[in-house]
Amino acid sequence: MSGARTGCGPRGASLRSPRQDCWNRPTGRRFIGPAWDEDAQQDQPAVLLRRTFTARDGIASARLYATALGVYEAELNGVRVGDEVLAPGWTAYSKRLRYQTYDVTALLQAGENTLGAQLADGWYRGRIGFTGNTRALYGDRLAWLAQLEIRYTDGTTETLVTDADGRWQAAQGPVRRSSIYDGETYDARIEPVDWHGVRVEQRDLATLVAPVGPPVRRIEELAPVSITTSPSGKTLVDFGQNLVGRIGFTVQGEAGREIVLRHAEVLEDGEPAYGPLRTAEATDRYILRGGSPETYEPRFTFHGFRYAEVTGWPGELTPDDLRAVVIHTDLERTGTFHSSDPLLNRLHQNVVWSMRGNFLDIPTDCPQRDERMGWTGDIQVFSPTACYLYDCAGFLASWLAELAAEQDENGVVPFVVPKVEIGAGAATAAWGDAATIVPWVLYRSYGDLDLLRTQFPSMCAWVDHVASLAGESRLWDRGFQFGDWLDPAAPADHPEAARTTSEIVATAYLARSAGIVAETARLLGHDAQAQRYAALAAEVRSAFAAEYVTGAGRMMSDAPTAYALALQFALLPDPAQREHAARRLADLVRFGGYRISTGFVGTPLICDALTETGHLDSAYKLLMEKGQPSWLYPVTQGATTIWERWDSLLPDGKVNPSGMTSFNHYALGAVADWLHRTVAGLAPAAPGCRVLCIAPRPGGGLTSAQTTLRTPYGQAEVAWRLDGEYLHVTALVPPNTTAQVDLPGPDQEPFEVSSGRHEWRTELPTADETAAPVTVDTLLVELMDRPDAQQIFTDTLIRHMPEAAAYLGRPEATPGDASIRSIAAVLPGGASFLADLEERFDALNKP
Repeated sequence: MSGARTGCGPRGASLRSPRQDCWNRPTGRRFIGPAWDEDAQQDQPAVLLRRTFTARDGIASARLYATALGVYEAELNGVRVGDEVLAPGWTAYSKRLRYQTYDVTALLQAGENTLGAQLADGWYRGRIGFTGNTRALYGDRLAWLAQLEIRYTDGTTETLVTDADGRWQAAQGPVRRSSIYDGETYDARIEPVDWHGVRVEQRDLATLVAPVGPPVRRIEELAPVSITTSPSGKTLVDFGQNLVGRIGFTVQGEAGREIVLRHAEVLEDGEPAYGPLRTAEATDRYILRGGSPETYEPRFTFHGFRYAEVTGWPGELTPDDLRAVVIHTDLERTGTFHSSDPLLNRLHQNVVWSMRGNFLDIPTDCPQRDERMGWTGDIQVFSPTACYLYDCAGFLASWLAELAAEQDENGVVPFVVPKVEIGAGAATAAWGDAATIVPWVLYRSYGDLDLLRTQFPSMCAWVDHVASLAGESRLWDRGFQFGDWLDPAAPADHPEAARTTSEIVATAYLARSAGIVAETARLLGHDAQAQRYAALAAEVRSAFAAEYVTGAGRMMSDAPTAYALALQFALLPDPAQREHAARRLADLVRFGGYRISTGFVGTPLICDALTETGHLDSAYKLLMEKGQPSWLYPVTQGATTIWERWDSLLPDGKVNPSGMTSFNHYALGAVADWLHRTVAGLAPAAPGCRVLCIAPRPGGGLTSAQTTLRTPYGQAEVAWRLDGEYLHVTALVPPNTTAQVDLPGPDQEPFEVSSGRHEWRTELPTADETAAPVTVDTLLVELMDRPDAQQIFTDTLIRHMPEAAAYLGRPEATPGDASIRSIAAVLPGGASFLADLEERFDALNKP
């Protein structure tokens, strides 16, 4: 294949030369599409465009500029141009339309040549939006815009453009249907023979922009791990990994035979679970032409899947016949993590796979059902993790440009970008705050002050609008909010109904965003604005403390997310309040049996809130818990990506019936940021990683951990292992940087090191391993710190009262400070239960 990659960095560098501006000068180029009319409310065949032309001898170089209303692939002399997938991607088409640049010198020949393209609906005209009820949102006609620049060895140039000069032709080809949600149908028997003229589509070319991030590409192929027959007789292919892409295969059979591949993320009772896809068909069809072996891979769709149901295959289907092709934006991997715990390693791998699958041109929420939109709240909480794992500078800068373009005149940020939903323009906290937090994360990660300068008007507009909603009270306590979305205690049909009230979330985020804008203004030299936004942030913090916090430090919403927000966003003005809130947070986590009790907002914050207030052990217990809901519960259920819900798959193997159940949603994987910074102990300490922080904090029964980060200055590494009471740490600090080192230990003081390899050995405090005897007078809350005793209590209680099982599994069930004896006193048959339990505890207490 020929063609240059576009984007940023060595793997995605745009073509650059003094001649690149030719795309921006008038050349007579115009968008062209088929001359015939089409019903845009129905799936249509892909459109083929072509034109023949003659090139002279002495070709020095040739460059093709192209874009489309729809998605396209270009060809020159029958060879595909470039390796990009679903170009030009998804943008706010009426405001921004990316174009691609390809070096096609090797494809051009002296004499006759044919330039062509294939166009399909994609996001532009296809079925998109929540539940997929919208078609042709951006336009009802597909069109292609192209300009071929040929430079000869004698210094002369020729330009070929798309226009209505009568030499361009259009036809329908073998792609009979292509839909992002529903899949592609390809009839290999069809040859394009009925060519027609083209029609010019009027379009403002001032909206054309060059890409700043890498494109979507085919990244890797996975072979099946098994091919089995389901209980109902379906042929199922398991690729062993929930992924995003499509399936390519080679087949031989009679003409007219139809091969059907239907995709699913999980199995339920041994059958493909199609329910979570909602109305998305996620089905590809291939109709054989007959004769020799035929190879097919869909071009203009993608699916989220681990399993495929295959029907119509001639003969026996073998693993050698097909491959899963992984596609996503071609980002460079920068960060890694590994530990001594296999489940924790799998959790981190799941985070990486979910990011890969959902970073497909824009950061989406999910890749499989009839949604797949750029939810702002998801990337807001996940952006620190994303920027550690991959180089996201260009990718997220591009998306932020879309965010600013879609922002209303009054500053409202849609909760999905690009904006594809009616009503998506409502201001919502944590979601709209992506306008301030994502640029700030990018600056902290890469040190790019120009990015902040570019986004600053958008950042200000958002905060100004929210400040107007809060009014003089400085409390954002009106209007719909997503709140701490998907708190495990929220009703299935009201995932916004979290334990932490939405006004606490909203006001906390107003304080956070105002503070970020104040600091951004200071960095950019806008002193007056810096003072104004700093004053606003201070006023909001004061209002928050007065309205939602008692004098002692108790939150109005006595829930973990409320305390995590107050602690992490510096909303508690008094040190005594902060200390009380930290203790209360630790108690709530303990009372909850170290099960997750936070949603989208609280989950990225809670481990840091515990760690920074002296409760590292509680953070580790929360991390390492395997019961439902927890980070490791999905891993124990065989998950290979992060789930949307903590219980997307129920313990009995049934799919959560809520109707909103994705098995590939990266938001709750934001905990990986804490794994990098705290568990392994590596983080930027200054924008762009000029200064690093090395501060590992062992715990959770781990005996080792390591992480790497490719910084702008080179590779950084931290690894540690435990050897008895000693901690061994090794580190690599890149050239021209320094690192602030903060090792655990009673006599350790922070110090600074320069670039190079370093090794340290420090003695850790010896923990008291002697456990107090457990008796029937032990408080229930104390059992939370003794998993062995807690299991005995649970098993014994269920044996005597089977109906208690449902209650014990509820995340809101907290034991308080009651003793086991006091609980038994009010239970039917409590005396028998108590006697049985006392005997079992005696056995546990024996040395």
